[in-house]
Formats: sequence, structure tokens, C-alpha cells
Amino acid sequence: MKKTYEILQEAHLRKEHLAPLWDISVSMLALLLATLLGYLFYAVGFTEANIITVYILGVVILSVVTTNRLCSLLASVGSVLIFNFFFTEPRFTFRFVDPGYYVTFLIMFFASFLTGTLASRLKENAAQSAEAAFRTKILFETNQLLQKEHETTDVIAATAGQLTKLLKRDIVMYPAESGRLQEPLLYPTGDDCDEDLFTENERATADWVFRNNKHAGATTDTLSDAKCLYLAIRVNEHVYGVVGIYINERPLDSFENSVLLAILGECALAIENIKNAKEKEAAAILAKNEQLRANLLRAISHDLRTPLTSISGNASNLLSNYERLDDDSRTQIFTDIYDDSMWLINLVENLLAVTRIEEGRVNLNSTTELMDEVIAEALKHVDRKSKEHIIRVHSEREFILAQIDAKLIVQVMINIVDNAIKYTPEGSVIEINTRECGSMVEVSVSDNGPGIPDEQKPHIFDMFYSGANKVADSRRSLGLGLSVCKSIITAHGGTIEVKDHEPKGTTFLFTLPGGEVEIHE
Repeated sequence: MKKTYEILQEAHLRKEHLAPLWDISVSMLALLLATLLGYLFYAVGFTEANIITVYILGVVILSVVTTNRLCSLLASVGSVLIFNFFFTEPRFTFRFVDPGYYVTFLIMFFASFLTGTLASRLKENAAQSAEAAFRTKILFETNQLLQKEHETTDVIAATAGQLTKLLKRDIVMYPAESGRLQEPLLYPTGDDCDEDLFTENERATADWVFRNNKHAGATTDTLSDAKCLYLAIRVNEHVYGVVGIYINERPLDSFENSVLLAILGECALAIENIKNAKEKEAAAILAKNEQLRANLLRAISHDLRTPLTSISGNASNLLSNYERLDDDSRTQIFTDIYDDSMWLINLVENLLAVTRIEEGRVNLNSTTELMDEVIAEALKHVDRKSKEHIIRVHSEREFILAQIDAKLIVQVMINIVDNAIKYTPEGSVIEINTRECGSMVEVSVSDNGPGIPDEQKPHIFDMFYSGANKVADSRRSLGLGLSVCKSIITAHGGTIEVKDHEPKGTTFLFTLPGGEVEIHE
């Protein structure tokens, strides 16, 4: 289809520049060949009807290959005259002795003219069909290309490529942003670039089109001294850019103009859809952030009251009754204050982590670390109630290295181990296992507590989700710890999951990238 249209375009160029000379040359050649073939038929004894058929065939061929219908008429008249001159008695004169030749010549003329006219119409219909098919193909391709793009710059580039393919002209695109045109983008048909397409006059014409939502430039009555024809990329009154088509003294025909407008319409719709999608996404993110803030404030106002009330109450008790309290009572009060303070500190760390994650500021400071040391550091900061549990640490090899941000992974370990301590009864066993798994390091934290119901597992890493289980001290969890863990592990390129621990309990398993020892010689 593309080749057919290119042939039609070449024929169109010939029509503009070489049509008279081409038509005359082809007409003379066709009549000459028909005459030579007629001589051959005459020499071998064929009838005059066969020779007349040769001339009619020549007129049909002329109608197909020439660009002007007048050629068919002139060729029909010429065929009659040449046939009379060369093949009727007396030969080599324009006289004839048989009156029946009047009818013969008349029939020959009308047969030649009618068949030539029909051939010309068939050629025009074929050209129109090819143009319509090519137009449909270009529009279909454009629609498919633009649907795949998700950025305005990609839509602009795809549109310019389709216009270059269709028009065989240099294209200048002016994307619009924040109510003004940006720097022009040139899409040439060849390697040469006309610098005159970037003059102040061309830019001023494009700006006028952008402000007025009308076409201007070459071949128009507005700012016609421009080298390009400028049109707005628009949907109704919204202009998303301006396109310039290099005219170069060759105006667009009606077919090119109609396809151009259709493609620009597709481009504007694609840009508008991208804009609407981004606005919708931004609105969804804003709504999500607002919901997160509301949930966070509600959870903090409710759940921080218990430890703060406990701290202030114990502190007031110490101030008022310090001398009357025995050592065991003082120690217990100090312990309660310390436990509540550590709970608040861990909560603040998770809140800060949530803030960084939501703002996309999780910056990893990765180094090669021994996993045993990271786990040991984390266990120093877990809930004081860990003394009521049995914590076992096992490593597959003596030295297992990981490429991690140690501070963040310590926070992950604290959150997971604290979670196991809070939701398992006193005396439960918590096992931490580390092993190498290909290029990754696998860490699992298992307990033999009541476990997590299957319906809660899909939501266990959701922010603010704490499930139906209650903490042993009746203090609700904000549901931040495991969500923070998942974000940190994902930022490291690892995975985290929860599964049942046989015969009972829960296992949290996560992976981290393995590390290698660097030897500096």
C-alpha cells in the first residue's frame, strides 16, 4: 500500500512539473508503436479490423499512463487520421474512395474515445482508492502508536514521525507547557536541516497560532511570509502545541490536508488523555496521603495516650512518694518508664521511616556487612520482654556477608523480633536463621506462638494494619513496623513474606543481596 501511494505521489509531481512534455512524448510513442504493429499486421494479411483494434489498445494505454484526459481525445483523433493515411486506399493520403469509411472512422473514433475515457476513470478511481486506503492505514498506525505512549514528548515524536512519513516534508514541533511554547523540535526528512526554520519570524508565527488557535504561515493570508504552514495541536479550545510543515513552494493538496488534521486531532487527544491520567493519578496520591495522615493522627492520638499517661503517672508518683517507696517499687516504676520510653522511641523511628518512604527518600548507604553482627546489634535493642522468651540465632556458615544498609536492616530485625515477642506468650521460642541462597542471603525469624490466620496474611504488610490479635499488655500496635520492613527490603532488591511455621507459629522470611570481601592490594 505504501508503494502504491508513493507511485501516486511521484505521478503527482510529474503532473506539476513534467506533465506536458511527458504526455506528448508518451502519446507520440504510443501512436508510433501502434502504427508499426499495424504495418506488421498489414504485411501478414490481417484485416483492417485487427489494425483498428491495435489503435484502440494504444489509446487505452495512453489513458492509463498520461495525466491529462485531453490526450485520450487527441489520440483518438490521431488514430483515425493515421489509420486513414497509412491503411486506406489510396494509401499515404487523407482521401478515401469507399464511402463506408465514414462509418468506420466514426466508430473507430468513438470506440477509442470511450475506452480511453473509461480507462482514465478507472485509473482515477484506483488512485482515489489507494489514497483512501493509505489514509486509513496512516490513521490506524497513528492511533496505535499514540495509545502506547505515556509521555507527551513521546506522543509528539510519534506524531512527527507519522507526518514525515505521510507528507515527505520537514516537520517542526512546538510542545506547549505552562501556557507557553517550548523550544522547537525538528524532524527532517533527510540529513540536511534548513536553519531558516528556526528564525524569529518562524517562532513569532508559531506563537501567534498558539495564542489565537488558528492556522497561519505559508499558503495562508496570515503571516504568509513564513516558510512553514503552522497549525495548532488542539482539542476544542485547548491548544497543546503547534506543528509547522515546511512548504517549500509546494502547497498541501486536499488529501494531505485532511489526513494532517486528523493526525493532529489524534495527537491532541493523546496528550489530553495523558494529562488527565496524570491529574487523576496525582489526585489519587493526594487522597491516599490525606487518608494516611488522617489514619496516622487518629492512631497516634489514641495509641500514644497509654504510654504517655503511664510515663507521666509514674514520674508524678516518683516525685510525690519517692521517699515512701521501697527499692523494689522504685525499680518497677523506673522499668515501666523505660519500657514505655523505648516503645515510643521505636514508634518514632518507624514514623520517620514511613515519612521517608512516602516521600521517596529511602537512600541506601550500602556496605558489606556480617549478618551475625547486624543481628546481634538488633537484639541489643529489642523489647525488654525478650528476656521472657528464648531467642536462638543460627547461621549456616560462620561468615555470611550481605550488601546492605546496616542501620535499616537493624530496624527490620528489631521490628520483626519485637512483633514475635509481642504476639507470643511468655516462654515462646524465637529462632533466627541465616543462610546463603545463590547470590542472595536469606534470613528467617520463626516463633512457636499462635500464628497468623490465613485471611490476615495478605494484609500483614499493609500500613496501619494490626489484625485482630491483641498485644499482651493491651497496647495496640499502629501497624507500621511490618510495612516499614517491606519497604526497606524492597529498596534493597529483596523480598519478604510470611508463612506458617510447623507445627505451629509464624515465620517471617526475607532476602538480601549477598556481599563479597574486597581485598585491597
